[in-house]
Amino acid sequence: MITSKQRSKLKALAANIDPIGQVGKEGIGENMLKSFSDCLEARELIKIHILENADGEPKVLGHELAEMLNAECVIVIGRKAVLYRKSSRKNFKHIEI
Repeated sequence: MITSKQRSKLKALAANIDPIGQVGKEGIGENMLKSFSDCLEARELIKIHILENADGEPKVLGHELAEMLNAECVIVIGRKAVLYRKSSRKNFKHIEI
């Protein structure tokens, strides 16, 4: 669980990144989870766009994605969800939170 101060720092870092993928009417698929997991491993912080035709509320989908990816849902603003997961890679400059 991340603190509000850590959440604030991650939100500031996420403001400058573009969404790496989107969730649509097909929902959350296995390939999508693999792709998002790989991106989290490489970047630690990702932004995902939730389309209007997606089944469910953006906040719920954001938290479901985070749970499926063993990540933290930093924030859901409008239709954008920001997820964080510390990378397990060695020799990698981790985000200091």
